[in-house]
Amino acid sequence: MAISEIESRTVLSSGIVDSHLHVWASPEEAASKFPYFPGQEPTLPGHVDFLLQCMEEAGVDSALIVQPINHKFDHSLVTSVLKKYPTKFFGCCLANPADDGSGLQQFEDLVLKDGYRAVRFNPYLWPSGEKMTNEVGKAIFSRAGELKVPVGFMCMKGLDLHISEIEQLCKDFPSTVVLLDHLAFCKPPTNDEEGLVLSRLLNLSRFPQVYVKFSALFRISRMQFPYLDLSPLLSQVVSSFGANRVMWGSDFPFVVPECGYKEAKEAVQLIANQISLSSSDLEWIMGRTARQLFQTND
Repeated sequence: MAISEIESRTVLSSGIVDSHLHVWASPEEAASKFPYFPGQEPTLPGHVDFLLQCMEEAGVDSALIVQPINHKFDHSLVTSVLKKYPTKFFGCCLANPADDGSGLQQFEDLVLKDGYRAVRFNPYLWPSGEKMTNEVGKAIFSRAGELKVPVGFMCMKGLDLHISEIEQLCKDFPSTVVLLDHLAFCKPPTNDEEGLVLSRLLNLSRFPQVYVKFSALFRISRMQFPYLDLSPLLSQVVSSFGANRVMWGSDFPFVVPECGYKEAKEAVQLIANQISLSSSDLEWIMGRTARQLFQTND
């Protein structure tokens, strides 16, 4: 009995964690109790039963659910999933940068009452002409540090547009952990300008609080699965940040029609093999970093 318990703990401690995915209501759920935000109706299935099926097939043990734009600032669907599967999922809420400052209270409630363990800054939701370093952004970012809640940044239109804000927040609030979603959308560089942006990403490693998500590989690769052109990038990121500040994420359900959920996990192994990544480094990327950062219960 004692041996089986030890073996069980060992499996959990080395479990695979998906650090970036989304769920949203099924059409039936949306019609009855979890409506989509107007104009943000999803074009793909992303309900939790589908996710659980994909995770089981892929051998993924737990995941960070990032609040989807499909429900915008209404977190009730994701909160219901977190409460139903408390050992399987942990949540990343979406920061509401409204001018009236109400987003700070909402953020605190989501963390303190509903147990969210991260918050996402989407710069494209900030009021027109405002930056993430404005009063509201600084208030939420600072409070995140006090609550030990990492802040993720989505730089979909390019890291170069937002890096000065990220650097300023890191300098002003060094106790707040930062997550750069999807390699900060840095693709393998094809010219000097892109190379410079990648260098600036790597240079963010000078801030000990900055972590990188090696996630949504289909968004940043210039190739098809298994996205082997990302091998040099992963090697550089691990060299700069250390594998203990890098974590894998699938970007479910968007990844499903691209290559498949299981394949999203397998791609990392193939890339790791190409750069002779150590098994220890791969373990950090595939789960240990996320478990440590988000203080999961396994």
